[in-house]
Amino acid sequence: MTYTPGRSHHHNLAPKLLIGAVIIGAVALAAYNQSRHPASPNYQPSAPSQTATSPVSEVGNAKCHMRGLLPDPICTPGSIDPAVTDQNVATTICKSGYTASIRPASSYTSRLKRQQMAEYGFTDSIRDHEEDHLISLELGGAAADPTNLWPEPQASPNDKDRIENFMRAAVCAGRISLSDAQHRIATDWTTAEAGLTH
Repeated sequence: MTYTPGRSHHHNLAPKLLIGAVIIGAVALAAYNQSRHPASPNYQPSAPSQTATSPVSEVGNAKCHMRGLLPDPICTPGSIDPAVTDQNVATTICKSGYTASIRPASSYTSRLKRQQMAEYGFTDSIRDHEEDHLISLELGGAAADPTNLWPEPQASPNDKDRIENFMRAAVCAGRISLSDAQHRIATDWTTAEAGLTH
């Protein structure tokens, strides 16, 4: 703009100052976002966790808390039967009828289920939960240890049962070690099948 003496230019300058301020603000915001998420061909926004929300409601003062579809890692870390090893799966978990021979009595699991329902703060029907072995018996999980049992909020059979059966078949076929299968199930049963062929 050419300045002409004796003429006021403030009415033309104000809009341009406003536009300049908006541009500077936009550049600053872009720089801030770039510093948090640097542009790169490999950058992908974080996907929402598939276990982000619990399938059932819990009371606020519960001792144990679900992590989406997963049990509380402190209350239910999972435990194994030391008698079942990678070396003897053929005569234990891969042998027909094995799990029936070690399954705890329903009187024990029903009593434990009621106790753990309260610990987890579940307020829905007890019939809508399965007293589940986190590391299943068919994968050498401890049969009666309360740290391996939890009131899973699904009736049986369910998706976890299917995954456990698949993992057992993979162990018995030699496609995965027993210890690896146990670790996968205990850590996150929803992703335990990852990388294994069906």
